[in-house]
Amino acid sequence: MTRSFRRDRRADLFAVLAAVLLVLAAVLVGRHLQDAYRVLFVHWPPLFADWDPHVGPGTPAAVLVAGAVVAYGPNLAVRLPWRGLLAAAWAACLAWTWSLALVDGWRRGVAGRLTTTNEYLTVIGRFHDIPATLRDFTHHIVSGTPSPWPAHIAGHPPAATLTFVYLDRIGLGGGGWAGAWCITVGSTACVAVLIAVRALADEPLARRAAPFLVMAPAAVWVGASADGYFAAVAAWAVALLAWAVTGRSVGWAAGSGLLYGLTCYLSYGLTLFALIGAAVLVLGRRRVRARPVVLALLAAGTAVVPVVFTLAGFDWWEGYRLLVTRYYQGVGGTRPYGYWVWANLACTVVVVGLATVAGLRRAGATLVHRRTAGSAPVRLAFLVAVTLLALLVADVSGMSKAETERIWLPFAMWLLPACAFLPRPRAWLAAQALVALLVNHLLFTGW
Repeated sequence: MTRSFRRDRRADLFAVLAAVLLVLAAVLVGRHLQDAYRVLFVHWPPLFADWDPHVGPGTPAAVLVAGAVVAYGPNLAVRLPWRGLLAAAWAACLAWTWSLALVDGWRRGVAGRLTTTNEYLTVIGRFHDIPATLRDFTHHIVSGTPSPWPAHIAGHPPAATLTFVYLDRIGLGGGGWAGAWCITVGSTACVAVLIAVRALADEPLARRAAPFLVMAPAAVWVGASADGYFAAVAAWAVALLAWAVTGRSVGWAAGSGLLYGLTCYLSYGLTLFALIGAAVLVLGRRRVRARPVVLALLAAGTAVVPVVFTLAGFDWWEGYRLLVTRYYQGVGGTRPYGYWVWANLACTVVVVGLATVAGLRRAGATLVHRRTAGSAPVRLAFLVAVTLLALLVADVSGMSKAETERIWLPFAMWLLPACAFLPRPRAWLAAQALVALLVNHLLFTGW
């Protein structure tokens, strides 16, 4: 064991220890604030969850999937053909997410998730006339207006709710289908991230990241929250842009723009994915010959969804302005910024896992020593660093106080590839699995 290896391992462990202490501080300080002042509006801070040790029908499957990925994932990631790896990663991610969701049972874990008071399925009946509802949408965002929207509908542009309206229209109504949609689509995010990492960095790094994209604690919240679905749409927007700027076909830029436009109409905060898109353009600037064409197609694609919604009568900027008012009318106006601005980061540690913390440390070291690190690792480290920057911007904005374990899922997916920098992946994968299993079996998460 070389001195350099020991030094890096020690630095990894210090980073992990710091992250564990951050989570512990968020728990202890959060418990005090909630018990003494009732200002956090979460029962098990910093997570939106309740203490509820339990097992369920998904427990045996979750343990088996975790064991299989830890034991065989790193070798299979190296040996499988690329397309076979993508298929295997999606299948394993589906199995992992479904098994974790079913730890809470079918009703509590899947079918009932999107039917609660503040969720999307409660307003399906109000969209019987979609054009009229879109024109009237902003009139029901602020509390105190006639028939105000429940929290999640008011807190998102209407494309989020329309997804479930259209599922209902084609015969896939109810919480079971909605939950299945979020899990199935959300699990494709790992495939999109792998495609982008391969295009922007290289294939060996993508292969090393693959088991960690599967075995992510984030799967606890992908199954089943709408934010898992949002994460996949945003991830594919980035992946298609990565294809466009690395020579596959500039035409993918139009598809990327279309999905980015949709992303902005699924969640206001995901406009920050423009930073990640800009990073992709920077990474591809030397590898694409028709850059003006890419930018033109990207802009044209991005305009489609905003134009459609604007013509239909929904004003995105007015919706966001009214959302800020609604946010501070409710718990957002009471939850203390001074706690959540750092406790949100503790939530992120739980979502991405301790392996990602160590990977981010190594990504930072790669950027510091970029002259000797190699081109592909530097490109991956840059992509991860820009993602972290976008997340920090969301954090300091004050519009994400609590519940970021689901709200920031789209950003979390792009932090996970940092695990490609880690040696001895099985130990780190086991740590990832342990975090997810403990969270899902000791707590009943709100999403």
